[in-house]
Order: sequence, then structure tokens, then C-alpha cells
Amino acid sequence: MSEITGARRRRRRSDAERSAAAVLDAAVRVLGRHPDATVEEVAAAAGVTRQTVYAHYPSRPLLVAAVVDRITAEVVAALDTDMESGTALEALLRWLDVIWRLMDRYPLLLHPSVTAVDPADSDRLHAPVTEGLEKLIRRGRADGEFDGVLDPAWLISATIALGHAAGGEVAAGRMTTDQAATALRHSIVRVYGAREP
Repeated sequence: MSEITGARRRRRRSDAERSAAAVLDAAVRVLGRHPDATVEEVAAAAGVTRQTVYAHYPSRPLLVAAVVDRITAEVVAALDTDMESGTALEALLRWLDVIWRLMDRYPLLLHPSVTAVDPADSDRLHAPVTEGLEKLIRRGRADGEFDGVLDPAWLISATIALGHAAGGEVAAGRMTTDQAATALRHSIVRVYGAREP
């Protein structure tokens, strides 16, 4: 292979990587806020054609999965704050605030196309987020702040279900974002058997 041919291939690969990155960035912006947006809208936001989007992501579900993975990484990074300082309850409330802000920023996380996945996919999607929550629950139980009777796995499932319920109320227009956030905080504190701050 000549130096010129190798340089052309590297340039094409680099162009393709930039194009794929632009598509995913646009999809996070567009689908994250408007889960029912079309592939054409994503393509327009990325400044590419619809065919280019499909060249990188052969189907809409694959594009949505890539967007969810990117948002999940953002959630994990946001949760990688100091969850060890203060009481377990204070850390739990900070955890809930971070999660709620991101769910409010990305309605896609509560959209049926994401929430109606099979249990194995749901576990995979939630695992990076719930690992830190499980540590927090164990700390709260060890310190006597949280109910020691309920299993951590149950508390995690209840937390996820309540988060989805709060998002569903906002989506249905029955609650404002602030009302749902307050209801979620109070509900979680009660489920965990902790005292209201």
C-alpha cells in the first residue's frame, strides 16, 4: 500500500468518525428532548443526509440505543460526585436530585420506547446507575438511617419504579416537574424508612 493510499484511507476513516460523532451528538440533543423526533430531524440537526444517519445506525432503535448509552454515561459521570460525605440520607437526596435533573433534561429516559424494554435490557441500562445506589443503601442500613428489613434489591426496584411514575405524571401533565420531584423525594425517604430531613 502506498503512502498516498494509506493517507486517503486514514482521512476517510477520520471523516467517517467525525460524521458518526456529529450524528450521535445531534441525536442526543434531538431525541433526548423529543423522543418522537424523526431520523430526518436528527439528520438535519447533524447537517447530514438521512442516508448518512442510517449508514452509521442502520435502524432507529439502534440509534435510540446509542443515545441512551451516551446519556447513561452522562448520568454515571454526574453521579460520580461525592456520595460519601454527609449522612446516607443527605447523599441519597443528592443522588435523587442529580437523577431527576437528568430525567427532566432527557425525557427520552422515560419514553415507552426505552422503558418498555425486556427485563434483561432494563437491568443492563440501569446497572451503571444502580451500583452506586446499592452502596449508598448499604451504608444507610449499616448506619441505621435506612430500614434494615427491606432488601437493597427491593429498594432499588422501588426507586426505579417511583422515578418512572414521577416522570409519567409530568409527561401526562398531572404534575409539574417541581411537584413530581418533591413527591419523589418524600416517597423515597418513606420507602427507605428514613426520617424526613
